[in-house]
Amino acid sequence: MMSGASSPKAMAAALTDYWSPRVVGEVDDSYIKVAKVRGSLCWHSHDDEDELFLILKGHLRIELEHAAPVELDEGEMFVVPKGMRHNPVAEQECLLMLIERKSTLHTGNVVTERTRSLAEQLGAG
Repeated sequence: MMSGASSPKAMAAALTDYWSPRVVGEVDDSYIKVAKVRGSLCWHSHDDEDELFLILKGHLRIELEHAAPVELDEGEMFVVPKGMRHNPVAEQECLLMLIERKSTLHTGNVVTERTRSLAEQLGAG
């Protein structure tokens, strides 16, 4: 993790795998993560944690169960409330920053081929 000033956008751009978030910092009991995404992740929820999405570059649609999708452009953010099923979708490559509690599982209670462990997100896997 960085000890000085850093650029989340540059760190996200340097990632080579889609849907593989990397922890780049921490604030109290939350991790700050960056990711490069394209396509659809999967429908999932986080029963006990909110999840903040901040768009660093590109466009992201967050599909929500029982609600209209949220469309986010560069510089915009949205907090997915705990317990809400959601599916992030990027038609084109998108760079984003996530802020979520350290207990948050990547794809909640769903495991797919895109699910990344915390060790992987910390760069240890």
